[in-house]
Amino acid sequence: MIDIAGTLRRSWQELIAHIDFPLFFIMLAIMGVGLATVNSATWDSNHRMLSQAGNMGIAMVVMWFVSRLPPQKLMNFAIPLYVFGIILLIAVFLFGIKVNGAKRWLSLGFTRIQPSEIMKIAMPLMLAWYFQKYEATLRLKHYFIAALLLFIPFALIAKQPDLGTALLVGSAGFYVIFFAGLPWKIIAGLLVAAGSAAPILWGMMHDYQQKRILTLIDPTTDPLGSGYHIIQSTIAIGSGGAFGKGYLNGTQTHLEFIPEKHTDFIFAVYSEEWGLLGNVLLLFLYTLLIGRGLIIASGAPTLFSRLLAGAITLGFFTYAFINMGMVSGILPVVGVPLPFMSYGGTALVILFLGVGMLMSIHTHRMLVKK
Repeated sequence: MIDIAGTLRRSWQELIAHIDFPLFFIMLAIMGVGLATVNSATWDSNHRMLSQAGNMGIAMVVMWFVSRLPPQKLMNFAIPLYVFGIILLIAVFLFGIKVNGAKRWLSLGFTRIQPSEIMKIAMPLMLAWYFQKYEATLRLKHYFIAALLLFIPFALIAKQPDLGTALLVGSAGFYVIFFAGLPWKIIAGLLVAAGSAAPILWGMMHDYQQKRILTLIDPTTDPLGSGYHIIQSTIAIGSGGAFGKGYLNGTQTHLEFIPEKHTDFIFAVYSEEWGLLGNVLLLFLYTLLIGRGLIIASGAPTLFSRLLAGAITLGFFTYAFINMGMVSGILPVVGVPLPFMSYGGTALVILFLGVGMLMSIHTHRMLVKK
């Protein structure tokens, strides 16, 4: 007689074998908040909640597949994915589509892709593989080679121009180099060099990038132009008060004052409706997410998995910090979405790819030790 119950139980256990449930439930909580906020932000116009729910479903399938791959197999993707990403970035430079002054996309005929998104995962994967390969013979020259590997995609993305994505890719790569043991005296030297080169870097920036930084100091100098985003988002956050105006009751949101309200400025929509109390809850959820990621990184059995898990986790922190900072008016507007909350399919899939890697590192750690 066929044991149907036993078969179903074993199938279920196999299905969830590589899911890290603390991480998964934290993700679900943030996504639930995000889905409700996307619904509110697009309530009066192009309703996108169902579309975002579909994006989340696809992203979770990707996460599930990746979580089942052992870290040793993830390592095999490091060089091919990095080289593929560089080739696509060069193709963007040569043949990319220009939209609003930025050349960031490649046309495939039936759709467009943004290759810089690939580098958000390919960069830490490549550098983690590199340091794992030379773990036993690590010298100062390896850090310089790693820096060069990081600089190539950073420069290609910054050239598009896409400063926000360049910063995210650059920070993901820097975290790997830092965790690999980059000496503090070199970090101090780099900071001094960066400070000394600031006037040169300022001259190399585009006019609109300089304007964004100047606007940060005083948004009222151009209230209907470059200062509009910051002024409207800070009004929305401030008007939320301690407890918010209530769900679907945000006046800044529903009177169309907040720009990009379902993508980059979704935090302003959330803050207006849920106030300071809601913000504290959201920060708590992100803290749990980052804390869980760091616990996974600290328990990883190999240098590769430790570096990769640490870089992915701090990448989530960088995403949230830059987005909340620019929406709150303490950082320049650089076009970075709020992770797991902002509307968008490609960015969500890349984020869940990272979550899948964290789950893979955690659930395969005993196999590696054996």
